[in-house]
Amino acid sequence: MRMLRVGLRVWIGCLGIAVASAGAADGGRPPQSIARAVDSEASTAVEFLERIVGMNSGTFNRPGVHEVGKVFEAEFRALGFRTRWVSMDSVGRAPHLVAEQDGRRGKRVLLIGHMDTVFEPSSSFQQFVRHGDTAVGPGVVDDKGGVVVMLSALKALKAVGGLEGARITAFITADEEHPGAPVETARAEFIDAGKHADATLCFEAGIRVDGQDFVSTARRGASSWTVLVNAHSAHSGAIFTQDVGDGSIFELSRILNRFHDELREPDMTFSVGLAVGGAGIQVDPAGGASADGKDNIVPSKAQALGDIRALRPEQVTRVKERMQAIVAASLPGTKSEITFEDGYPPMAPTAGNTALLERYSEASEALGFGRVRALDPMRRGAGDSAFVAPYVDTISGLGAVGDGMHTNAETVDLRAFPMQAKRAALLIYRLTRGS
Repeated sequence: MRMLRVGLRVWIGCLGIAVASAGAADGGRPPQSIARAVDSEASTAVEFLERIVGMNSGTFNRPGVHEVGKVFEAEFRALGFRTRWVSMDSVGRAPHLVAEQDGRRGKRVLLIGHMDTVFEPSSSFQQFVRHGDTAVGPGVVDDKGGVVVMLSALKALKAVGGLEGARITAFITADEEHPGAPVETARAEFIDAGKHADATLCFEAGIRVDGQDFVSTARRGASSWTVLVNAHSAHSGAIFTQDVGDGSIFELSRILNRFHDELREPDMTFSVGLAVGGAGIQVDPAGGASADGKDNIVPSKAQALGDIRALRPEQVTRVKERMQAIVAASLPGTKSEITFEDGYPPMAPTAGNTALLERYSEASEALGFGRVRALDPMRRGAGDSAFVAPYVDTISGLGAVGDGMHTNAETVDLRAFPMQAKRAALLIYRLTRGS
């Protein structure tokens, strides 16, 4: 019995040392303090989400996006951040919102999210509707919910004194769903913010699969391509002759068939979103198309639009070169050309991103939520985090958890809101304290 009591005292003593060490690692404020601060305003966060979801901020609704930004601006100012606007008039978009706090401790942390949605004022999907522990609405996950998670984390840190001395910048873009062109202008200051940070946390949607939580350490970029074919117009009886050739639609079919058979490789996809051909065609940049033609006419025009999504920049370069070679081998009597428009760059996997994920996972475990793992890049689309990832360790997916993004069934799991805010708050605290 005496040996048991001695062993028990030793075990309790070791446990006390472990708890003390954990508290010291968090600057004397254990994770539970941050967790309680998040819980204390959880209902307010849902009410705030309902308010901003009811404000339309489709990317092309510039006044609406700006109004939502002003609501966010007031929240950041209440936390002691100074704010400024980055005009995007030159690219036809609402301004970006930047909130900053200077300090001298720990890492310089960049928090990113966006205030626009894919739902324009013409959409029938406009309101926040709660169903118990879930809610449906435009942007509840992508990404108004994500910005609310960010703000909840910062409010918790403010409540426990965790913002003191922290160097934090929040950059809320106004056009993530459809960046203004040229993208070099639309993302110039955003990229500069990344170059001046030590860690970037992106508050786009969190992902949960079969009870396991994931964030992204890598994600594919997105570029678009257009193939345009010109051919001779003639009576169909003359097709395949030396004077007329094969016609535009056979040529476009040749190109797309070779794309299908020859371009595939791991971590890269390509797609055809629209194809049209005839004696005359019209393609609307917004996505509409029309064509004139008859069964006895050799078509003179054809066009196809599509995209490329790749994980690494060298993949993008390689597939573009192969597409150009395929297009150049035109059928008789036709001439084809392909043009590219770069959108989002790839966010390639790096050791730094993996290390940042490990710190996030450690914060999750300290809060009792378990490990967080890296998401397969094929399961997340392109996004703003890729613009800064070449310059700073970056993870994406710290925002609200839900599904149905970009559809009229966009749904958020309200039970996960506090969990996501707690994880983010503790990670920010540890990064800005250098522990």
